Amino acid sequence: MKPIIIQTTTNSKDEARNIAKVLLESKLAACVQISKIDSLYIWENEMCEDEEYLIIIKTKKEKFKKIKSKIKELHSYDLPEIISINIDDLSKEYKKYIGDNIK
Repeated sequence: MKPIIIQTTTNSKDEARNIAKVLLESKLAACVQISKIDSLYIWENEMCEDEEYLIIIKTKKEKFKKIKSKIKELHSYDLPEIISINIDDLSKEYKKYIGDNIK
């Protein structure tokens, strides 16, 4: 089992919580964290600055495609950020926790 973190952002706390709940209830994620952030980015050649919600999803690498599909289905953005980050080091207990909580 290879653990990963997937992150995405949204402009709505309700949308972030909905994505988190769907992923947890579907047993696609073991843990989801939501944080309010300030985002600066380029969109259509314009500098943008918005308050967003960062969604950090702890899961297994083999669930990436299903989670990506679910995020696209639930997300209001035309182009949602969906980034996977490999976890190289973690405690064996936390790795077991992730494995035990994902189908």
